[in-house]
Amino acid sequence: MSRSAGRNGPIVFVGGEAPSMTAVSGRPAEEDVRELFGQSVAVFASLAGSAHVVEAANPAFVAAVGEERVRAGVPLGDVLPQDFRALLDRVFRTGEPGTARDVGIVPATGSPGLFDFTCEPRRDGSGEVVGVRVIGVEVTQVKHAQRLMSEHRALLEQIARQAPLAEVLDGMARCIEELAPDEVLVSVLLADADGLHLRHGAAPSLPDFYNEAIDGIATGEGVGSCGTAAHRREPVMVADIGTDPFWDDFRGLAGRAGLAACWSTPILARDGGLLGTFAMYHRTPRAPQDTDLALARVFAGTAALAIERHHIEQAKAAAEALAKAAHDELARAVRAEQKLRAEAEERAAAAAELNAQIRAAAATQAAKPHPEHCQLGGAGGCTAAAEIKIADSWGDAAWGCPTHVEEAIINVRSVFIASEELGGLAAYVNR
Repeated sequence: MSRSAGRNGPIVFVGGEAPSMTAVSGRPAEEDVRELFGQSVAVFASLAGSAHVVEAANPAFVAAVGEERVRAGVPLGDVLPQDFRALLDRVFRTGEPGTARDVGIVPATGSPGLFDFTCEPRRDGSGEVVGVRVIGVEVTQVKHAQRLMSEHRALLEQIARQAPLAEVLDGMARCIEELAPDEVLVSVLLADADGLHLRHGAAPSLPDFYNEAIDGIATGEGVGSCGTAAHRREPVMVADIGTDPFWDDFRGLAGRAGLAACWSTPILARDGGLLGTFAMYHRTPRAPQDTDLALARVFAGTAALAIERHHIEQAKAAAEALAKAAHDELARAVRAEQKLRAEAEERAAAAAELNAQIRAAAATQAAKPHPEHCQLGGAGGCTAAAEIKIADSWGDAAWGCPTHVEEAIINVRSVFIASEELGGLAAYVNR
């Protein structure tokens, strides 16, 4: 294991040597962009004759075309693209300079490259064209970076128009996989709210069984590349999964998925909170170069922007839902209060009407003459004086003598003394 300390924190390299770098984290985004564009490689060659055989060339040109081809004197017309051969032929034939852009050269060994060329005629002492002088600049890395930046801008536009998070992350992973010079498999894991577990976010090229197995892994020291990077809040670059102790619990799983290296970068919010991890897997053991680290930082920052925007939208939606629920509850309370008030008003009106009826009945009763004799004597009648007024719960009233009134009170449960002059039943009982 080796470490390379940056200005704001270390990057950990496991199973391989750390590549040189000027900074590791916290560096301005412009520096990462310059790193992605890289330094241009200038090539030069002096070609002879109409077959365009290399007479002299700088080491960069020899490396681009292939050392064996140059030494063997193979005419460039046999190994270069047809359009570029036509340009060389035209410059040799007319003596007029020409240019060609994005010329692809496939060397005998190594990776193909793209070049911008300027071709000028070579003349002898008599002015006769005897060859072509070729000056070029390799633009392979620049073209890749330009395409990556174009895709990056498209991702930012998706985030700005609030595209679904899964769509943004999946698109980001695919564009990196398609445009990276070397094969890479991208994975984004999202942190739970407590920061203790990582959930599947996007990994379009990793096997489903692998994504399912690591969905929900804990964050912690030695939990693979991603769990450790999330725990440390710093990049963890495992160059060889087969020998690294961080992968002891996942080595068999990685072997089944055909994974040999994993470089993981934590995705952090602006306040330093953990949002997730951005990982780049490789099929063969490999340590990252400066351009790989710059690429990881650029897109980890993009993922952070997308995830934070998603969290903000979620919080906004939750707040709006709570506000709507509170508004609906208040509306229900107002309607219930209005209903209770209406019912109270109805009861008050009914009570007022009943009181009016009672007063009217009392006035009617008061207007009737007081009977002279007891009205409770039954069929035989009673000639005793009517002294006491009684009534029942139905409102029927009668006057009677004390004897018959007492019998009525004892035998009829609902009867009560109604004579105000006597002070009611209590006064009568206590007489």
